[in-house]
Amino acid sequence: MDRKTLLIVYHSLTDGTRQMAQAAHDGAAAEASVTVRLLHARDAGADDVLAADGYLFATPENLAAISGQLKDFFDRSYYGALERINGRPYASLICAGSDGSNAARQIARIATGWRLKAVAEPLIVCTHAQTPEAILAPKRIAAEDLAQCRALGEAMAAGLGMGVF
Repeated sequence: MDRKTLLIVYHSLTDGTRQMAQAAHDGAAAEASVTVRLLHARDAGADDVLAADGYLFATPENLAAISGQLKDFFDRSYYGALERINGRPYASLICAGSDGSNAARQIARIATGWRLKAVAEPLIVCTHAQTPEAILAPKRIAAEDLAQCRALGEAMAAGLGMGVF
């Protein structure tokens, strides 16, 4: 059986999304038949997308949108991967101050263009940061939220490893 690759692409300004992506990575890394790559959005591109069998996209929600750096990753990678990754599985992690649903919709729309298959609902962790100071402050994601991120990583890697998706 060929070894599969799960690519986790993230951007994090206040460390919340990085913690979520790291937890997903740690969960996925338990699957021996899957290579897990955790890349900051600025370091990922179309070649990384093409080399992977499944994806986790992680972003903070900034002004009701995905982060600029994750958007830049999609802008740089989109056409290089278009029509070459159809049907591959993906899921998303969103670190939000209050909602997160619009960032999740943006990722879903991009994934639809790539013809990816959602294998989980977006995992949105709400930090309840509402003031400028709280929004810009370093985040500490709760253990129960990190456990959900870890479980999503485990599930993604297990599905890839077993050939379920």
